[in-house]
Amino acid sequence: MPRGDPRVSGSESEPDHWFEPLADHLGAAYLRYSFTYGTRQEVDHLVEVLGLGPGSRVLDVGCGPGRHAHELARRDVAVHGIDISTRFVDLARAQAPSTLATFERLDARALGAATHLHGRFDAVICLCQGAFGLQTGPGEDEAVLAGIRACLVPGGRVALSAFNAYFSVRHHGDAHFDADSGTSQERTEIRSETGEVASVDLWTGCYTPRELRLLCRVVELDVVSITAAEPGAYGSDPPEVDRAEFLLVAERRNGDPPGG
Repeated sequence: MPRGDPRVSGSESEPDHWFEPLADHLGAAYLRYSFTYGTRQEVDHLVEVLGLGPGSRVLDVGCGPGRHAHELARRDVAVHGIDISTRFVDLARAQAPSTLATFERLDARALGAATHLHGRFDAVICLCQGAFGLQTGPGEDEAVLAGIRACLVPGGRVALSAFNAYFSVRHHGDAHFDADSGTSQERTEIRSETGEVASVDLWTGCYTPRELRLLCRVVELDVVSITAAEPGAYGSDPPEVDRAEFLLVAERRNGDPPGG
């Protein structure tokens, strides 16, 4: 599937990213997958580690159909979700619990140019391989992380989940792990809302804690913590080989000019 150049507006002839046709096929059926069932626990943890409360402003990068954004809005947090999939953005808008949750179709690779979002948010979340974890082209993950930093106020924090490279090598027997790029590729079947099956390829960027720290250093974010994580089980456990994800929490230094 084509991977295209980062653009804010989609092309009618081909998608900007290989994930868009998958999202179009899945639609609301995305929320039937078990990895989406732990939203409340995940948000409980995010509220704690990001210091969120009523009136906080959060950017949800790769928001999908809006499950985290909706849960945050129910807690009186103002949240703006972005996603490359028009289908997911439409679903998120339709199900928004209040006007505190807003959504926009935007390619996360273009966050650096999205000046209307720069310096506006107390926190940014990027979860469940949303946006960051799906970038497998040279420098794309760095571009997303740099764009996230630009959207934070000084002292603001980001919480980002990343797939565990150690776990992928040890446990993903049905997937191919490219040791050079650190990318896992697998062939799987997905079902639409009406049960229609499609066979698709998935590419996921995989990371070690050291790589995440180095990326943060490059884009000038200070790492607060990296912990072991799984869907619906965010906590304070240290990184380990046999947990599927890492949860990175990092902070933009106080004194940095907004958007700088």
